[in-house]
Amino acid sequence: MRRFALTAALLTATSALPALAEMTAEEKADLRAEIRAYLLENPEILVEAMSVLQEREAIAALGRDALLVQTNAADIFASPTDWVGGNPEGDVTLVEFMDYRCSYCRKAHPELADLVASDGNIRFVIKEFPILGEPSLFASQFAISVRLLYGDDAYKAAHDKLIMLRGEPTAETLGQLATELGHDPAAVLARMGAEDVKAIITANHALAKELEISGTPAFVLKDQMLRGYVPLDELRGIVEDARKDG
Repeated sequence: MRRFALTAALLTATSALPALAEMTAEEKADLRAEIRAYLLENPEILVEAMSVLQEREAIAALGRDALLVQTNAADIFASPTDWVGGNPEGDVTLVEFMDYRCSYCRKAHPELADLVASDGNIRFVIKEFPILGEPSLFASQFAISVRLLYGDDAYKAAHDKLIMLRGEPTAETLGQLATELGHDPAAVLARMGAEDVKAIITANHALAKELEISGTPAFVLKDQMLRGYVPLDELRGIVEDARKDG
C-alpha cells in the first residue's frame, strides 16, 4: 500500500513538470522546502525508494548475467580443455572458476564433493582461474600439465592435493607432489611452461572477463552466476531450483 502511494506521488510530481517550469524562483524554493520537510517527517519513504531501486538493480543484474551466460555458453559448459567430473550425463551442469590459493575455494572444495556425490546427477566442470599471484599460476600450470600428460583421473587426484596444499607451490614441492602421485616430476614440470598450458589459462581469464567474474570461487549454473562462496545447503537449493526450471 505504501509503495503504491509512493509511486502515485512520483507520477503526480512527474506530470507537474511543465507547471514547475513556469514557477518563479521563490515558488520553486517554497516547493523544495515543502518536499524536504515532508521527507524529514516521513524518512521511511526514502528507505522504501532505495529498496525499490535495489530490487530493480538486482533484477537487471540477473538479466544481464543470463545474457552473458547465453552468449558464452559453449566456452562455459563445453570447452574440451576443462576437466568434467560428477555425472558427465547429468541434468544440471555446475561450473566452478577456482584458484588453489583461495581460502574460500578451499572451504568450498569438500562441500562441492559432497554435493556432487550425494546428488548423483550433476555434471561438474572446473575452470582453472589463477588470480592470486605467481604461486596460483604455478599450481594451475601443474594441474593442467598433469591432465595433458596423464589424463582426467590424474588431474582430479592432483587437483585434490593442490587445493589442500599448505606450503608454497614451488618447483620443489610440486616435483615431490608429482612423485607422490606416481608421475615423472621432470616431465610434469617441463610441460608446465608449454604453450597449450598457457593457452588454457589465458582463455579462462578472457572468459571470466567476459562474464564479469573477478574473484574466486565463482559458479555458473544454467543461466545464472554465483560470485563468491555459497554454503552447501544454499547451493543444494539452487541446484534443485535449476533442475525444476528444466
